[in-house]
Amino acid sequence: MLDEQIVVPPGSLQETDEYHLILEYKAGEQWGSTRAPQANRFIFSHDVSNSEMSSLETFVASLEEFQPDLVVLSGLHMMEGQGRELWEERLKEAVAAISDIRKDIPIHLELASMTDKDYMNSIMQEQFMPIVSSIGLNEQELLFLSQAGGGPHSQLSAWKGVPEVGQVSDILLWILERHGRSDPSSEAELTRVHFHTLAYHVLATVDGYWDNQAAAVMAGARVASSQACGVQAVDVTKVELKVPLHFHSSHFEPREALSLDPTAPATAWRRGNVTFHLTPVLVCKQPLRTVGLGDAISAEGLVYSELKGQQPF
Repeated sequence: MLDEQIVVPPGSLQETDEYHLILEYKAGEQWGSTRAPQANRFIFSHDVSNSEMSSLETFVASLEEFQPDLVVLSGLHMMEGQGRELWEERLKEAVAAISDIRKDIPIHLELASMTDKDYMNSIMQEQFMPIVSSIGLNEQELLFLSQAGGGPHSQLSAWKGVPEVGQVSDILLWILERHGRSDPSSEAELTRVHFHTLAYHVLATVDGYWDNQAAAVMAGARVASSQACGVQAVDVTKVELKVPLHFHSSHFEPREALSLDPTAPATAWRRGNVTFHLTPVLVCKQPLRTVGLGDAISAEGLVYSELKGQQPF
């Protein structure tokens, strides 16, 4: 069923199919005698090969022939349930394999929800984070990452409503300063974080590495609206704004007061050598499809992103 342009390395093929079951429903929908009080989704996977990252070496080996402009990785969350002994060893092997990718090929890592702080710390501090160029994540993943690493606002148990822009900005800056290359002397590769939540998206980049950030973050917000509503183009009758019209660049002092400008879809500010671009999302009033939205947002943002001196991906 895959498009013929998608090349699947023969070494990654299996005799039996893995399976994912996704149950997605709107508020008020009924199944038997049960009526859903709010929109939600339930995802169940039985996917042994991905939870063990069994195809990673085959994938990396195929890159020499494929010659990609960009590598995108996801699915690390699936290995969390395999137990510490397996993931500790497998992460080391995965890092060794990914380290063989040519340094001029950027690597994007799409995170997903996790619950084990030790596992998240292993990804963040010792393993994946220093060797990827870019990461994508949502508000749950952002807060858990900060909680696991003792970052800003890690005392919060959960966001209250729409995440405060200043707090999000603080954590994004901490990621790039602590685990990225905001310090020119750092050996880390991470220079870009694409954050998405229901009401708005923020793209944070270390100065000097990326171009076209405003277009990239706006493209991600646009695809979030169209895909959630199940339409090709955004229909203004089916969407609404939930973004705060006024916000601050940080939760701490000193901070900059910022406002949305209806004539400028992206709002930008700088903190040190990190530039932030925020754009509101036209939120779908009656979403039809939310599974895979984060992947679509990050992918669309990457399509419009440019490395300094190179063409868009």
